[in-house]
Amino acid sequence: MMPAMITFLTILVGLGMLATLGTLFAGMVGMVRGGENLQRSNALMRWRVMLQGVTLGLFALLLFLMRG
Repeated sequence: MMPAMITFLTILVGLGMLATLGTLFAGMVGMVRGGENLQRSNALMRWRVMLQGVTLGLFALLLFLMRG
């Protein structure tokens, strides 16, 4: 059970990292372009912070499980 959970959490952490990176780039592109999409860019940056927090939480859980 434990190796399957570690593998699953590793995949989730990887996906979370990719989602965070994609959201970061999308928000940065929107900010550079300017115009009427500034509210969308701000929303993307808030999503980035949330995704980053969830990913760090999953990573901490993964480290805890691997240690024990």
